Amino acid sequence: MSTGEYLLLFGGGLLAGVINTLAGNGSSITLSLLIFTGLPANIANATNRIGTVVQTFTAILSLKRTPRTWMMFKDSLWFFIPSVLGAAVGALLAIDIDPELLRYIIGGIMLFLLYTLINNPQKWMTATDVSISQKTTLNWILIFAIAVYGGFIQMGIGIMLLSVLVLVAKYSLRDANIIKLVLAFVFMVPAFIIFLLSGDMVWLPGLVLAVGQALGAFFGARYVLFLPGANTYVRWLLIAILSVSSVALLRIPQLILGFF
Repeated sequence: MSTGEYLLLFGGGLLAGVINTLAGNGSSITLSLLIFTGLPANIANATNRIGTVVQTFTAILSLKRTPRTWMMFKDSLWFFIPSVLGAAVGALLAIDIDPELLRYIIGGIMLFLLYTLINNPQKWMTATDVSISQKTTLNWILIFAIAVYGGFIQMGIGIMLLSVLVLVAKYSLRDANIIKLVLAFVFMVPAFIIFLLSGDMVWLPGLVLAVGQALGAFFGARYVLFLPGANTYVRWLLIAILSVSSVALLRIPQLILGFF
């Protein structure tokens, strides 16, 4: 790779680190860049795991250790079992899933979430509901389902986790983001080990990307997430990401052109 390509990977990693820490789907940037620089898709998918593990671990370490943060760390422990089990099941099921069908399912889910963000923003902007228990069977099952998906694809799990934690478990966006980071790391470790053992990782571009992602994660977790208007910033970032992702996954421009 040229020096320019390495700088591009670093810059893309920096942006993805911030996006993944505050919302999710930054892998759409990093995977695209790795493929653009000449790596085959399967090698790019494996190499991308280096940055995601480093970035998520950095984000967790960079969070300000407030009483609220420790409370969310404690809450996340209850979701560890469905996270680990789901990630393991997802890795085993990966070869049996029709990628085209899955792409449309994910695109449809993202389109629905985009609708709720625009049409009913109040649901995303509320404080954590302390009057109810978040440790319910439904929440356990939903986290398990996301972990199954995260076990073999990973892209977009941040947004899916936020959706369940905010819309169903009734956490605020800020609190949900803390739990999301912990659970995302739990999802990623088994996949990282599998790809490491496969020998498909290309370390130099992966590490350049990881440095950028780590710096972006540090900035997002330490400063942006704790700004007074963090919920508002995250909501608008989610709207932007979901808009682009749903259009790309559902191939809406091609569908429109197909009518003419």
